[in-house]
Amino acid sequence: MILALTLTEASVIGLLVAAVQFGTLLYLAALGEMVAEKSGVLNLGVEGMMATGAAVGFIVAVETGSPWMGLIAGSAAGAALSLVHAGAAVGLGADQVVSGLALTILGLGLADFVGDGYTDDARRSVFRDVSVPGLDDIPWVGEVIFRHSPVTYLAAASGVVVWFVLNRTSIGLGIRAAGETASTADAAGHSVLRLRFAAVAVGGAFAGASGAYLTTYLVGFWSQNLTAGRGWIAVALVIFGAWRPGRVAIGALLFGFTLALKSRLGVFGIEFSPILLDMTPYLLTVLVLVIISIRARDKPSPAPAAIGIPYRREER
Repeated sequence: MILALTLTEASVIGLLVAAVQFGTLLYLAALGEMVAEKSGVLNLGVEGMMATGAAVGFIVAVETGSPWMGLIAGSAAGAALSLVHAGAAVGLGADQVVSGLALTILGLGLADFVGDGYTDDARRSVFRDVSVPGLDDIPWVGEVIFRHSPVTYLAAASGVVVWFVLNRTSIGLGIRAAGETASTADAAGHSVLRLRFAAVAVGGAFAGASGAYLTTYLVGFWSQNLTAGRGWIAVALVIFGAWRPGRVAIGALLFGFTLALKSRLGVFGIEFSPILLDMTPYLLTVLVLVIISIRARDKPSPAPAAIGIPYRREER
């Protein structure tokens, strides 16, 4: 059957709406990781923080009856867990890659432990879609962009706030200085350790919020392995977006589209292996990283110069 004949306006809109929803999930986590990396700290524990935020967010949401409380609790859980990485990598100068991987394992295990009694719990406390009056009636655009959960609008606003803080405030200047030349930030009167601790905590909060969004909106329940490697996609998105909030958002929508395909291709009457569909976002991740690496071979890297490098004041 010819593909063009099976496409309907409603189906295409549904696919684009799902892409924005999945894009929100990835953007929150990637935005937090970008803040951490801007300060010079690579945190590969995003997957673990997302999983912990998902479990804690769901539990608090169903017990309080408020998805907002679940989102806040998930964000707090992610921030708290991130301090383990900050303590090891920033405070003690441990290898950031090893510490981040350990955090992923810790977070996944902690999430399974905490959420064990809530696996496939029938109770629900989820966000409802909110329409933007006057804009939601615009054909196509209104349905795709202006009819989403409050978290999607919050994610978009967070991107603007992060950009403003990093580029228009003294705190943002200090964070970027810590990520480029820590000794310069120190000489300017900034505490590199405090800035990096704070940036890692903010990154953890965003990752935890992303996980909570997953269980209080996208799926509405908790089960093991729910994050399914999406934290790793978020880490790759930071590279894809060249450490810029706007470009990271575009990448999140692109990868969100690939995640949405699995649940939406059947609507178009297209038969495709679900196993291959599961692989698509991760294959795309690898492909994008390879392309970026090839194109950047003869160009200065946009990555913060001091990323992954511990800072000890006496070594200036």
